[in-house]
Amino acid sequence: MTTELQTTREPTDAPMTHREVLLALSGLLLALFVAMLSSTVVSTALPRIVVDLHGSEAGYTWVVVATLLTMAATTPIWGKLADLFSKKLLTQAALVIYVAGSVVAAIAPDMGVLIGARLLQGVGMGGLTALVQIVIASMVSPRERGRYFGLLGAVFAVATVSGPLIGGVLVDATSLGDILPGSMSGDSWRWCFLVGIPFAVAAFIVLQRTLHLPTIKRDVKIDYVGALLITSGVSILLIWVSLAGSQFDWASATTAWMVPLGLLLLAAFVYAESKVQEPIVPLRLFNDRTTSLAVFASIMVGVALFGSTVFLVQYFQISRAMSPTHAGLMTLCLVGGLLVSSITSGRLIASTGRWKRYLVGGATMMVIGIGLLSTIDPDISLFTVGAFMAVLGIGMGAVNQNLVLSVQNNAAQADIGAASSLVAFFRTMGGSIGVSALGTALGHKVSSGISDGFNRIGATPPTSTGGTDIPDMSTLPEKIRPIVEGAFATATGHIFLLAMPFAVLALVAILLIREVPLRDTIAREDELMVQGESLAP
Repeated sequence: MTTELQTTREPTDAPMTHREVLLALSGLLLALFVAMLSSTVVSTALPRIVVDLHGSEAGYTWVVVATLLTMAATTPIWGKLADLFSKKLLTQAALVIYVAGSVVAAIAPDMGVLIGARLLQGVGMGGLTALVQIVIASMVSPRERGRYFGLLGAVFAVATVSGPLIGGVLVDATSLGDILPGSMSGDSWRWCFLVGIPFAVAAFIVLQRTLHLPTIKRDVKIDYVGALLITSGVSILLIWVSLAGSQFDWASATTAWMVPLGLLLLAAFVYAESKVQEPIVPLRLFNDRTTSLAVFASIMVGVALFGSTVFLVQYFQISRAMSPTHAGLMTLCLVGGLLVSSITSGRLIASTGRWKRYLVGGATMMVIGIGLLSTIDPDISLFTVGAFMAVLGIGMGAVNQNLVLSVQNNAAQADIGAASSLVAFFRTMGGSIGVSALGTALGHKVSSGISDGFNRIGATPPTSTGGTDIPDMSTLPEKIRPIVEGAFATATGHIFLLAMPFAVLALVAILLIREVPLRDTIAREDELMVQGESLAP
């Protein structure tokens, strides 16, 4: 089922100058910062939120899952819309959706409204994370794109570090008593949802004044059926992988119907995509070897990196007795390596036009970093852990953005949105799978380690120190605390060991990618020839 529309394009549209690119880039970086900040700023406030809104453990989980769900499910749709409509208007629409979700979340009277607002926030955040890279691809050639993608990596690093710190400060030091009425007036955590709005407004204004992109004249046919099928299928599988092991068993009746239904919907999506004129995900993209291998590598990177590193902050708080703020500062080691690597590799790629060596080097450093972190145990020094994290960060910085660059370099400009969002979508899916699966493995390992520790001292472990609950270390007796700290340390090393095969598979896929030198034009040669013929008298 499709609807036919029409877009417009002025034949005299000129490419943006370098100054215009830099000005527009400032708005894009603000938009990306908003999306990344929203993913992390709430983390330190979640315990307070659940208590204030009288939520449950399931509600705690859904506040996190809701945003991830809509962010992942809508990414391919945003990417395809960017190939059909004005990228500038779509980016601004994503900012408006994000702001609307943030306002609703800030005034939410209960967990149900908050979860709904987080769903809306996720739609906007999915658009921002996908569209920023797509817009850059429409402004500059692949040869120059590397240095700008390096700046994206830097913004990602800053937002990742500053989010938990800003959230902690806001929760502890502010009050909304003069802003929000009644029972909502004392909930200072609500500022965590408002803090990104000024950045979003600034990004909207900057993009309105500086971003001038030509839109291609073409008949637009919106694939509503494909959008419905991929959203439904991905949502069901993400809900399953996010809640399995906590809300229900992996091997359960819930799993027995959710997994087949999700896979059936995705199979129907693939079939539908082969029949429509403007598919959400053009299947022809997978005919390109680079795209197929980059997508596979993105899944493996998501499982290995995001599935394992998310537990490092928990390790610092439980095994090393750090405060949330101190634990957040420890991630500077990881993010510092990411920042330096993303900027440096981006500049080197722009100057040489070669990119595979940096992808291979980054993937190799990822494997080494994960291997080193798998040696975490109760006796390892903090300096050593920080050094290992820096190695992993260097690998991440050289891989994440440059996988997208390799796909964009081969994609036609008419497919640049779908191709770019494809990599981000599968990386998010891989990360979701990794967090859930490795989190379950962490819980089992912690539970086993605690049981073994109590057996050694001839005592029975209390239920609060099981693998499914995070214990309050301050309330544990001195005799018990070292057992729990040691169990979490050993389990953290164990999940990095489990992540290692996925990092190796990502490296293998990257090695198999065939390098194509980065072109100096935004469009491919075949597209330029067609444009030249169409303009010929």
